Amino acid sequence: MRTGTEVDSPDEFLTGASECDSSFRIAGVSVGVRGGRDADIAMVAPLTLFRSERVLPDIEIQVKWVDDLRPVGRTVFDSGATWRLYERGDRFHFDFSAPFYGEQPYRRLLVNGGFTKATIQLNASCAERSSYPGVALSYPLDELLVMHYLAYESAIELHASGIVHRDGIANLFVGHSGAGKSTTTRLWTEREDVEVLSDDRIIVRRDDQPFRAPSAALGISAPGSDAAQTPQLRLRDRWALPIGHSAQDDRKSSMRMYGTPWHGEAMYASPNSAPLARIFVLEHGHGNVITPLSPSQAVAELFARSFVPFHRHEYVDSALVFLEELANAVPVYRYAFEPDQRAVEKIRNFHD
Repeated sequence: MRTGTEVDSPDEFLTGASECDSSFRIAGVSVGVRGGRDADIAMVAPLTLFRSERVLPDIEIQVKWVDDLRPVGRTVFDSGATWRLYERGDRFHFDFSAPFYGEQPYRRLLVNGGFTKATIQLNASCAERSSYPGVALSYPLDELLVMHYLAYESAIELHASGIVHRDGIANLFVGHSGAGKSTTTRLWTEREDVEVLSDDRIIVRRDDQPFRAPSAALGISAPGSDAAQTPQLRLRDRWALPIGHSAQDDRKSSMRMYGTPWHGEAMYASPNSAPLARIFVLEHGHGNVITPLSPSQAVAELFARSFVPFHRHEYVDSALVFLEELANAVPVYRYAFEPDQRAVEKIRNFHD
């Protein structure tokens, strides 16, 4: 093996022998992973719920082992938690660290310019402490990779809870931490037969074509074998894509919201999607008051609650352009609510 600093050319992506492969799909983005052994490409819940059939991937990943991972390049962004972004020439890479693994990063993510090809380097000096399956693809690497890929698409990741009623109406409840997303999720699931696509992070994309959820393709249902391994994870996939779903249903909305593996405290994660009907920006208040927002107001509120790679201005510009399109396609409201069942009733009886 060699040091991680020696892998610097995009030409080295996806080279070498790979005996094992797997794939998953998040918000219509297919990711193919190759590695030398099953443990290198293993997925842990809730990512297992997003496992998909093998297709030509949007993002190709190869997992490799290196002797060590010494920090190189100029620090572009420090998350203050588990990862840092470095720049070396025209290249970017992400280093992931944790006190448990020692001073060196335990893995590194190298990507090409369009985030379509990537290499995950695992640090062999941490091998004894990181030999458990799933370390290569574990959070937040999967989110960072998909989020940056979507920066080149018409899409955005929002801090939100996505709730789909059995009648097909899909509402997105957007909010900062503490604004009431978990409370809203609890109130709806206590009263209504709904599917929660996620209780914390939702991806919204243009609804250009129907999307087949990985769970439907694989026959995964709740509680499935993966869900049984983590019984606290909640998955209900009956209503997001009902049996009668058709292309005509897709035309009801020009935007679609997708569940993600990156759940919140309530631990809802679904690989399904639904046409987006309305967006509510949550805040605590009195009287359950719904106030329509103008497109410009909506863009400002949604941008403040979005996950955007701020280290490149073109990513920010792209996000603002898409949010403007979203605000003109889907009605956006401010919802000052009280945390009881009347908040659900208000939405159920609401008409645009």
